[in-house]
Amino acid sequence: MLNDEKQYHLQLKKGDVGKYVLLPGDPGRCEPIAELFDNPVHVASNREYNTYTGYLDGVKVSVTSTGIGCPSAAIALEELVRVGADTFIRVGTSGHIQPDSISGELAIITAAIRDEGTSKHYMPIEFPAVADVDLVAAIKRAAIKNGARYRLGITQSKDSFYGQHEPERMGVAADLINRWKAWEIGGAICSEMEAAAIFVIASMLRVRAGGIMAVHAKDPMPPLDLLLKTSIDSLREIIAEDKANGRAVD
Repeated sequence: MLNDEKQYHLQLKKGDVGKYVLLPGDPGRCEPIAELFDNPVHVASNREYNTYTGYLDGVKVSVTSTGIGCPSAAIALEELVRVGADTFIRVGTSGHIQPDSISGELAIITAAIRDEGTSKHYMPIEFPAVADVDLVAAIKRAAIKNGARYRLGITQSKDSFYGQHEPERMGVAADLINRWKAWEIGGAICSEMEAAAIFVIASMLRVRAGGIMAVHAKDPMPPLDLLLKTSIDSLREIIAEDKANGRAVD
């Protein structure tokens, strides 16, 4: 569903971005990511959305921030697809769920618990939020090449940051605490606020989406250099695979 008009929220038009896009939440992370591109150019900035475009291995790539949460991430994905993007990797930080998690390890997301409201406006709750298998494999290869400690698994996508960190003061405290225990028992590895909507909408729009998170298990926040380098190498991996398979990359 390509659209030649400038998109209302992202202020982007067709040709402004590549097919391959990294999606951090924080607008401030876009410039450090773009510095790892060849010939990066700042394209647009509006509200929580900040976009740079450059090249990797001769292929146009971009980074666009989504802001915090599934509502704004959904808008970003919708408008990026309208201007020609079709491959997305969510890049960010997350809380840990498994007790043995180590701060700074990478969580490669295979699917998301739809513990948020946005995706319910797209598909019934029974529909799974699943990452693209080729992207999961590409991200795993990139993590291995960078010597990263990583694990593959399911994320919880939630709507309330403080509902996770201070559940006891909420009116639904018992439910929040019990559900968190269920995610742990079920083997979910991390908790963030965007992946579920990105995965569901990507499935509907017939585009590809995956995710990689730096897990924050204790203070202070771990350095993000390895996360950013691995996200860049993930794009290189999927671009090389697409070229080998005859898939259009421009």
